[in-house]
Amino acid sequence: MVEMLNVTYGTSTAKTNALGQRPMQARTYDARAAQFLLLKAPPAAGKSRALMFVALDKLRHQGLEKVIVCVPETSIGGSFRSTDLMSYGFEANWDVEPRWNLCLTGDDASKEKVKAFQAFLQSDAKVLVCTHATFRFGVDAVIEASGIEAFDRCFIAIDEFHHVSASDNNRLGVILRNLITRDASHIMAMTGSYFRGDSDPVLREEDEDRFTKITYSYYEQLESYTFLKALGINYEFYKGNYINGLEGVLNPNQKTIIHIPHRGSSEAFDDKYNEVGRILDFLGKHEGRDPETGFDLVRTAEGRLLKIADLVDDGPERNNVKTALSHEIRGADGKRDDDADRAKVDIIIALGMAKEGFDWVWCEHALTIGYRSSLTEIVQIIGRATRDAPGKPRALFTNLVAEPGVETGVVTDAVNDMLKAISGSLLMEQVLAPNLKFYRREDGDVRAAIGTDDEGNVTIGIKGLMEPPTDRARAICEKDMNDLMATAYQEMDRRVLSPETAPEVATQMVLTDIIERRYETLDTEEAESVRQHLAAHMNVLTLARKQAEQDITGAQSVLGAPPTEAASTTGEANDSGEETRDSAPNTLLAMVKKFINVRDIDIELIDSVNVFQERFEVASKSLNAEILAHVQSAMVALRVNMSGDEARTLWPRIKAFRATEGREPNVNSANTLEKRMAEALAWLKVGKAKRLREAAQ
Repeated sequence: MVEMLNVTYGTSTAKTNALGQRPMQARTYDARAAQFLLLKAPPAAGKSRALMFVALDKLRHQGLEKVIVCVPETSIGGSFRSTDLMSYGFEANWDVEPRWNLCLTGDDASKEKVKAFQAFLQSDAKVLVCTHATFRFGVDAVIEASGIEAFDRCFIAIDEFHHVSASDNNRLGVILRNLITRDASHIMAMTGSYFRGDSDPVLREEDEDRFTKITYSYYEQLESYTFLKALGINYEFYKGNYINGLEGVLNPNQKTIIHIPHRGSSEAFDDKYNEVGRILDFLGKHEGRDPETGFDLVRTAEGRLLKIADLVDDGPERNNVKTALSHEIRGADGKRDDDADRAKVDIIIALGMAKEGFDWVWCEHALTIGYRSSLTEIVQIIGRATRDAPGKPRALFTNLVAEPGVETGVVTDAVNDMLKAISGSLLMEQVLAPNLKFYRREDGDVRAAIGTDDEGNVTIGIKGLMEPPTDRARAICEKDMNDLMATAYQEMDRRVLSPETAPEVATQMVLTDIIERRYETLDTEEAESVRQHLAAHMNVLTLARKQAEQDITGAQSVLGAPPTEAASTTGEANDSGEETRDSAPNTLLAMVKKFINVRDIDIELIDSVNVFQERFEVASKSLNAEILAHVQSAMVALRVNMSGDEARTLWPRIKAFRATEGREPNVNSANTLEKRMAEALAWLKVGKAKRLREAAQ
């Protein structure tokens, strides 16, 4: 098992306020007067209830007349069902009449749902819940009959907002743009995705600037949890078909969501029904289905009866399964019966479902079979396991992937797939970390090398860091880093994994290319300042991890410390007598603080790190020598030709080599980096000679 990331979190004292609002919900409610709201918060952070608080205020105090809540699929509509808020201190309850919850049954585009959507706008009802598709068809019908003014004084909430695109081909995006332009509706957009690096921009820049943004990080959320304190991200290789790789990976004693491969992918070895059947056979003996829930019943070799929900089978039985999964088992007091609700189902098998917005708090393990090229999809799947629940101290995401073969084409594909897996783990590390902000640190600076600002951002000083020279560059550094990191992690190609590639090439040439293509109007100075901030975001965690690994006395601060060790407590008690603990010794924040306090960092140190190479070395430990040799050969064979940018980037390293070794790099050296430096030096010499000849003419 390749453990790419293992993060343990501390305990904060986050509690609900007098209105029954958790910290993120209170933060959102404070911005309730804004006409356009954009909420970015992780899965399970409570976005649906945050919307309820804001929507009720819009109806009761801001003069709006109706609320329309749009979700991507019907199964998510349950998150917006009628909810008791008054018992916890709020002024009103969230009530949705069943007839106006259009997610309960039927086809999203059916004429009945479109008619119901139109009828809602003409009725006295206040709240409607529907899918994105129903909203699109409904809006088209309403505009044709009554015009867009029918949505004046409506509050429209779009859940999983990353489905929207500024592209003219995205109908939902066009509708929202028209509503924003008319300026007579209020809109709240919600998403669990921190980046849009694998899609078109969600909104046009001029539209997005009108939104008041509320961001609640994974770090803040997990720090506030009561039970869940650790998250691991692993991947595992298999040979043959993926059933062979389930041994030792799929633990029937863990509550697990299994996502089988996309149809048409290389990992899919049979039709989807047979693949599910093979998974059931792996788990034990099939004993039929529960007639009430539709769950498959499988008896394990140890005699335990597993209840398995099959969401792959899209026959009529799936509605029963979905209903049973959404039904929360409650006790006589009306509250959730934890033991009974946890025992309701053991494993869920899905293909396209059970991702964004899917709520199963007991999930401990998200097992994804086959690579996922979309980083948004990876984050959404991981989010299924990161919900807080009693008896759940740790969650795990595992990507089960095919081992690289030895045929050239297969190796090439495998290298690309490994890059995707590494990209996902690197980006998740950024998503799971506290929000970092960097500033230029001068000699004699009296500020602490690392601190926290009024907004909870962790500020880090870096010597030699170029400050953004313009408001435009500063806005990119402050607002677009997550998007840029997502793009960078996906566009880092084989060059950054080749042993011939110096780290400076990755952090300078590749990142500069990404920035210049995305922001074509930036001048050289602006682009370089953005590149340095991007490199700092990508590399500080890696530098801190390396420092921790080298520090034997601080071994507990290593990112990969055993969960049991990381979960130790201080033994202190709070006012209620419950034992609490300070931040765990190996949290990301503690690791970064220790590193920054141990040494000053400068931009040269930042640029000396190739995060992909470091992660690839970790991943390679799971490959045997023969396969690793084939993978490395494939990468070398695909190396790029020397370019002027790469040669100039290598020049400082060439000078350092000459000063240290007393000679120039040798093009015939067995050391691949020395060989590449020699090639760069030769290229530079030829170029210089050519320029001198031209000048002499």
